[in-house]
Amino acid sequence: MSFQKAMKHLATVNKHRRQVRKNCFRMGLYWQGLTHDLSKYTWPEFRIGAKYYMEDQSPHNGERAEYGYSTAWLHHKGRNKHHLEYWLDYDFYGDHNIAGMEMPKKYVCEMVADRVAASKIYKGEKYTDASPLEYYELKKSHHILHPNTRALLEELLVMIKEKGEDETFSYIRHVVLKK
Repeated sequence: MSFQKAMKHLATVNKHRRQVRKNCFRMGLYWQGLTHDLSKYTWPEFRIGAKYYMEDQSPHNGERAEYGYSTAWLHHKGRNKHHLEYWLDYDFYGDHNIAGMEMPKKYVCEMVADRVAASKIYKGEKYTDASPLEYYELKKSHHILHPNTRALLEELLVMIKEKGEDETFSYIRHVVLKK
């Protein structure tokens, strides 16, 4: 791991957290804005992030390319409730296969804040309000989500595309999180 890559990775993490914090605060999710992705500063995640730093995509992809999996991602998604993968468990009442559990709305909304911020960072000047939905749709077929979680996430991503952040974040604050 080079010092330059470590500093660039740290700058990207800080920039991402600032953007998510801003988004979460606009939604009324103050604690989540303050604590979002703190695990990225832990050694198991930071070391890998710095080693595989890339400006246009997650460093987890670099580790996956080398080993077929990402230890940093496994660490991260197991500690951050805004990731849909955190909510995977056995379907106790059904066929006992892995299933998506219903996520509390505040974490779905934090996931939206995260997707908007990540899209802005990785797309840069090419970002549009459609970018978070487009990224979701690229990987939608392999996401294991509870139907209610999927419906809310898709509703909010479509709303950002069609009505923009201001209206969507206000709707989240005043309608979704008030229910």
